Amino acid sequence: MPGFSRAFDPVSFARQLIDIDSTTGREGEAGRWLASLLRDRGYTVVEQPLAGGRFNVLARLAEAPRVVLSTHFDCVPPHFPSREERGLLFGRGACDAKGILAAQLAAAERLRARGETRIALLFVAGEERGSDGARAANETAPAGIRYLINGEPTDNRLGAATRGVLRVRLHAEGRAAHSAFPELGESAIDKLLDALMVIRGLPLPEDPLLGRTHYTVGLIEGGVAPNVVSPRASAEVMFRLVGDAAPVRAALGVIESLVTVEHVLDIPAIRLHTVDGFETAVFPYTTDVPLLSRWGTPLLLGPGSIHVAHTDEEHLAIDELHAAVGLYEQLATRLLST
Repeated sequence: MPGFSRAFDPVSFARQLIDIDSTTGREGEAGRWLASLLRDRGYTVVEQPLAGGRFNVLARLAEAPRVVLSTHFDCVPPHFPSREERGLLFGRGACDAKGILAAQLAAAERLRARGETRIALLFVAGEERGSDGARAANETAPAGIRYLINGEPTDNRLGAATRGVLRVRLHAEGRAAHSAFPELGESAIDKLLDALMVIRGLPLPEDPLLGRTHYTVGLIEGGVAPNVVSPRASAEVMFRLVGDAAPVRAALGVIESLVTVEHVLDIPAIRLHTVDGFETAVFPYTTDVPLLSRWGTPLLLGPGSIHVAHTDEEHLAIDELHAAVGLYEQLATRLLST
């Protein structure tokens, strides 16, 4: 029904979606709710299955969409419900990325009311923990798609580039001994600490647009007791890439005499398509875009600030959400006309 029109309130929709706990691994209920609502509004919906009863939701109006609006509907824990205060919408996923999803659907409804059917909506699970939803979606991309408008918190600016990630797990092996006789053992913790100190001094790649590669040691585990020389230890390190991962992988070769380097996740930095007349910015985070390479030329845009995403005060300005609806509509119209 190309001309179908029924009042759609993106704030009410966002609140209903936020109130469903879809922390990564628990997206099933939210996926079912989304699929049902979209079918009720006349979209043809395909559920792309993932492990654990989860799935992506692909909704379209025509057989051959040209522009796809996409984001994710999983969230980081812990879940907390929606509320409105001082013109702000609070709740887990308010800006990352359920408010964005609401704005994209509202824009699609505006386009459809004008008779435009060459648009589709792709909402994926799993973005926050390894992007299994995007990986699965990339295997089933419909033919003929020209542009993918991905949604992440960009303060309603078009992304010119985003960083990639290299996540590694370092494993150190030692030999347990009584701490009164440390010479009889071999400390895995000492090896791990030595490796981390070496990483601190490594020269890492730089880029004129994205800056210098940086990293975070996010997790450290090891040892069995205070009075035992540690037989094992591990750490997880997240590098924020400014290009391909290969130079960082090569640099880590110098610590392989101390620890085993397990490569967990690798997503490259990416340059994005921009359009004249839209404010642009560079963003230091990573998105599903590099994993959706079969979905056309990528763009990145969304309401909200990454600075409050993943926090216990996650929120989105309601005026910014409404502004995003117009921006998505304008952007899709421009892309469809090229």
